[in-house]
Amino acid sequence: MITAEHLTKRFGAKTAVDDVSFTAQPGKVTGFLGPNGAGKSTTMRMIMGLDRPTSGAATVNGRPFAEHADPMHQAGALLDAKAVHPSRSARDHLRLLAATNGLPRRRVDEVLELTGLTDVQRRRVGGFSLGMHQRLGIAATMLGDPQVLIFDEPVNGLDPEGVHWVRGFAKARAAEGRTVFISSHLMSEMAQTADHIIVLGRGRVLADAPLGAFLAGADRQVTRVRVSDAEVLRSILAADGVTITQSAPGSLEIAGLPPERIARSASLENLDLFELSPVGASLEEAYLALTGDATEYRSAAAAV
Repeated sequence: MITAEHLTKRFGAKTAVDDVSFTAQPGKVTGFLGPNGAGKSTTMRMIMGLDRPTSGAATVNGRPFAEHADPMHQAGALLDAKAVHPSRSARDHLRLLAATNGLPRRRVDEVLELTGLTDVQRRRVGGFSLGMHQRLGIAATMLGDPQVLIFDEPVNGLDPEGVHWVRGFAKARAAEGRTVFISSHLMSEMAQTADHIIVLGRGRVLADAPLGAFLAGADRQVTRVRVSDAEVLRSILAADGVTITQSAPGSLEIAGLPPERIARSASLENLDLFELSPVGASLEEAYLALTGDATEYRSAAAAV
């Protein structure tokens, strides 16, 4: 379990993390989201004892991470996949970590197999692709067989196969009862991976809820309609404040009108109505609606 209690971090006059409190529970993948500059990486560094909080506290399994006598049994963190000496082989990198933390050498072989790196274990890390770097970083997090896993942007830059692998890995570890805490900018990926969502904006918690509740809370009235003549329905419903998009042949998504009004209009025109169903907000839409005013770095086009 990860617990943050009134966690605050200031760098001079800049407050990077501002009174942040949350709990990441075992058996769940917790998605940690927020715009650039929101304080996500600083929060993760404080959890792992790499940055000292200005005030408040963060604990891993009930204690500050630095106070655990067996830290690699408690938590594994991938905060920078490239933080490996390029001239070492993958195997030597993991053996060094195991030896300095009193872990059995057999764990090196086990995590190499777990992450699919057995065939490249003797290659120098400097020649690894980004995906292989990520896998090696994940292998290192698993050396101590920890109950808490923390990943900062683990799928950034990966190809679809790599993204799929990381997703499956995270969900499998949560299913084993571990706490899995992941930051990411890929909303579509988090929608498929996370059970719980925490959103930061300008250093503060904007949302802390199960994924389903977070999506249900998004204010969005969109109805998917399949009808015998989509163009006729489009023409009679077009009005100020109504947005109509074609999602597929014969299918429209209509925002700005209640379903009853749509059904009544179709009936008056003697149109056959095959589908009339609400369309919930996507994670990306809900996230953007929530963080629109909390984005520190915005493009000129986005600010217009």
